[in-house]
Amino acid sequence: MTVEIDPAGIWDSEAIADVAAATFPLACPPGATQDDIAAFIDDVLSAERFSEYLTDPNRTVLKVTHGGAIVGYAMLIDGEPADPDVGRAVTLRPTTEISKLYVLPGNHGTGVASALMDAIVERAVAAGCAGLWLGVNQENVRAQRFYAKHGFTQVGTKTFLVGTQLHHDFVMQRAL
Repeated sequence: MTVEIDPAGIWDSEAIADVAAATFPLACPPGATQDDIAAFIDDVLSAERFSEYLTDPNRTVLKVTHGGAIVGYAMLIDGEPADPDVGRAVTLRPTTEISKLYVLPGNHGTGVASALMDAIVERAVAAGCAGLWLGVNQENVRAQRFYAKHGFTQVGTKTFLVGTQLHHDFVMQRAL
């Protein structure tokens, strides 16, 4: 499958929010309620929020397009981790967080996510980063396998709030 990966622009906010709304529930643990997932999407993954993310100088949103449609995206955050526990677990500096990395289900297993990861690594290397880090839900084994395949190892844990529910994530990092 031929895809293009480029930085997203403010004009992509609505399309990326649509992809986020379709993909985020797939990464949630089975115990997450529909109300909490919907609240998270409304609060964190709306078109308005993506407009904010796309104008934040510490964030980069990469979009994956196929046939003119956005089929996936990643959000990267440069700088020190905000959570002190994550800051102690992540040992590579300077670092970039992969805050979000999602691909629409019809594109799973096609190499789209791997191509997106390659673009993330290329960007981080060009920016002079020593490593990348991310949080992945402890029950999301599929995502953990994907990240391990791409050189990430577990270095700690953190919590993640979805609506009113507190979830537990593994913190993973990769040297560049």
